[in-house]
Amino acid sequence: MAFNHLPAAMHDALRPLSATPVTHSVPMAKNLRPRRPPESGDTRPSPGTVLDRLTAGANRAARITHTEHLPPRPGRHAVWPDRIRPEVINAIQQSGIEHPWAHQAAAAEYALDGESVVIATGTASGKSLAYLAPVLSAQLDGSEAPNGRGATALYLAPTKALAADQCRAVKELAAPLGHRVRPAVYDGDTPVEEREWVRQYATYVLTNPDMLHRGILPSHPRWASFLRSLRYVVIDECHTYRGVFGSHVAQVLRRLRRLCARYGANPVFLLASATAAEPSVAAGRLTGLPVQEVSDDASPRGELVFALWEPPLTELHGEKGAPVRRTATAETADLLTDLTVQGVRTVAFVRSRRGAELISVITKERLAEVDRSLPQRVAAYRGGYLPEERRALERALHSGELLGLAATTALELGVDVSGLDAVVIAGYPGTRASLWQQAGRAGRSGQGALAVLVARDDPLDTFLVHHPEALFHQPVESTVLDPDNPYVLAPHLCAAAAELPLTEADLELFGPATGELMPQLESARLLRRRSSGWHWTRRERAADLTDIRGEGGRPVQIVEAATGRLLGTVDESAAHSAVHDGAVHLHQGRTYLVKHLDLEDSAALVEEANPPYSTTARDTTSVSVLETDIEIPWGTGRLCYGSVEVTNQVVSFLRRKLITGEVLGETKLDLPPRTLRTRAVWWTVTEDQLDAARVNPEQLGGALHAAEHASIGMLPLFATCDRWDIGGVSVPLHPDTLLPTVFVYDGHPGGAGFAERAFHTAREWLTATREAIASCECEAGCPSCIQSPKCGNGNDPLHKRGAVRLLTELLRGAPEGAAADGAAQEAPESGRDGAAAEPTREGAEPGREGAQRPGEGPDQGSRPQVPQRSSSAPRRAAEAPAPGGPREVPEAPAPGVPREMAEAPAPEWPLPEDRPSP
Repeated sequence: MAFNHLPAAMHDALRPLSATPVTHSVPMAKNLRPRRPPESGDTRPSPGTVLDRLTAGANRAARITHTEHLPPRPGRHAVWPDRIRPEVINAIQQSGIEHPWAHQAAAAEYALDGESVVIATGTASGKSLAYLAPVLSAQLDGSEAPNGRGATALYLAPTKALAADQCRAVKELAAPLGHRVRPAVYDGDTPVEEREWVRQYATYVLTNPDMLHRGILPSHPRWASFLRSLRYVVIDECHTYRGVFGSHVAQVLRRLRRLCARYGANPVFLLASATAAEPSVAAGRLTGLPVQEVSDDASPRGELVFALWEPPLTELHGEKGAPVRRTATAETADLLTDLTVQGVRTVAFVRSRRGAELISVITKERLAEVDRSLPQRVAAYRGGYLPEERRALERALHSGELLGLAATTALELGVDVSGLDAVVIAGYPGTRASLWQQAGRAGRSGQGALAVLVARDDPLDTFLVHHPEALFHQPVESTVLDPDNPYVLAPHLCAAAAELPLTEADLELFGPATGELMPQLESARLLRRRSSGWHWTRRERAADLTDIRGEGGRPVQIVEAATGRLLGTVDESAAHSAVHDGAVHLHQGRTYLVKHLDLEDSAALVEEANPPYSTTARDTTSVSVLETDIEIPWGTGRLCYGSVEVTNQVVSFLRRKLITGEVLGETKLDLPPRTLRTRAVWWTVTEDQLDAARVNPEQLGGALHAAEHASIGMLPLFATCDRWDIGGVSVPLHPDTLLPTVFVYDGHPGGAGFAERAFHTAREWLTATREAIASCECEAGCPSCIQSPKCGNGNDPLHKRGAVRLLTELLRGAPEGAAADGAAQEAPESGRDGAAAEPTREGAEPGREGAQRPGEGPDQGSRPQVPQRSSSAPRRAAEAPAPGGPREVPEAPAPGVPREMAEAPAPEWPLPEDRPSP
């Protein structure tokens, strides 16, 4: 029985707050909430008062497991560098800012000196003004050039919403400067008729990395005058550029630097992030340049009250009779309703688009019972909306027309939603960086604010609300990105060659792996070497070889069957699990059922309906070891890191009752499998370790399965990953290791660095996993410890006590310190250490679709061989034939290059396992 699961969470970085947290209990008031929101002229209640009112209901006080008080902090002023133009200083003063904070002045000084700098200070600390002062000053200098555009600036934001918000802010600030500063947004929503004006006349262009990759760089001759004068490149919210996305953006920035040099420009990079660990190191990795650091936050901060909230247990029972807590979605909808009734301006952050829509719908229904005018003051905000819908919501939010908003992370980043009083976070967002980023959306005008983290019913959230020190007293995580990943690098080398022929002098810019890739791109007939360098040889656009967000494929359009109206889109990689036949889809508060998913035409036909349930996809996964790079003895077992091939297939979906989450039934699906070559960490245990842990053959599958679920759920505490970034599989007898094995793998082609991080923190990671399981108060396992809502095997078997004993024994043999420090060994070249015996079919589960063929391996006596089954896998992979027992590793096209792009069979391409061991 092999099992696979998708953990919950993702991690990033934020430096510890300079103020010492003061923790104490909060007296819970007994007053009832008001029946209508207070009038706008009323004095805002303190965060503690708002929390008292929230906990006044029956049994609500017991739901708060911890309250953290961050006291207010005074600010420290400085003066602007004397090289900032007086007109710019006057404009800043007209906006109401007499003097800069010390960190703003320091960052401006670096920029004026021509040194790239990263500003890593808290939310609402004025980072935008820190980079705008030198940028606007330079643009005034450039306006005196003969063409009126002697200095330009490029602004990159991870989302369209943030770029639009920043454009509004720049226009307001630069209004006294007249037409000498001409900001403009250039993204997919920019009308065609405006684009030529932006290219020819704008001095401050705001865009995103996707548009830079697909639109600006490939058309650089049309941007020649802009690039020739490029003085500054601003990278906002740079902490979001991590994993595969960050690695792609790093290569896009190298392509930008190369073209700028071609036009005689050498721009200074100004990076901003509210949350960053080792910000100068991360910024240097992203840009490829030395970067100075400004991280001493001199801005004032209002009082923040941060509550950890655990929903109560219900009388319902889940799979295998496990106790079930009230869902975070229902609890968040209740809190948003109460806060709206109080007149407290609130944003509720939700992990999924569906969750944002559902919270909005439930909140509106409950508000209608109080006052019919209130539902129209609540809305949902998420990605996938049409541009005009997004802009209308942003205007309503800024005007104060909206009082409550259920939003995905599309609103998390930097967007100025001033005037908010509270933030409710439905489930740990995956990183401490995102947690503080979301909490910082409230109190942005310096007033006090309330933040509430509502725990989901899963291992990580449960662990955090009962271990607040993991949130409030821990340093932030490291930002992980790997620009040398061949699946990332290869398509960018092709794109660079299409923009301008690559020369030997260019190779160093793109990293040490470039030299190894060039001959293989030549062999694939993608590049051709001539005296002037390497040239792109194809008619297709080289920039279309890759989607820098790591999704790949054409977005699937969601179309209303009756009218043909386009409702929105979903990424191709998520289509199998999000818009499969029978899936429930929510859009702008309306509920639709998917009638048919057409994979060939990339369209999902839906019809409006009102089902009393939501849907959750389930899938199966198998893993083959391609190469073991490093392995370490853990007692008689081993901890390994290397390359694997993952085969994943969505096989069914569950229907869950709204609000309660009760499972109503399961429906089979017939979707093609998809394969993925990536990086993984895995650990094995031996017969002696199983005997010492008192795990018998009947308990083995359940113990491994439980440990796998919990370990994936806990990994985001140690790596900057999201639950969709990683997956896992557990196998009582794996054909490649010939031992009981648990795998955790990156959900991106070529890897993303998360499994490597897990390998290097394995002792701490698995210790936290064991503690999370052992400390859960349930009897035999529940969603708070070892169950997964995405388990393709129906959370069967699971053995909680066996998992605790197994992890205890495994950790007993773990080396002290970091996993690889002094103990790592280079593994044999082959990942397959022994000959496989004849296959058996013992343990196959009858009647369940998606069961994999049993793996091959020698008979191990009383421990039967069983087929590989799974829980949940990341939403990444391309369609491929289903596996069937042992197989030869097929030839692949050049890394990152679609197979259909190759004209002829290519030689063996460098897979991720061909990289040097870490």
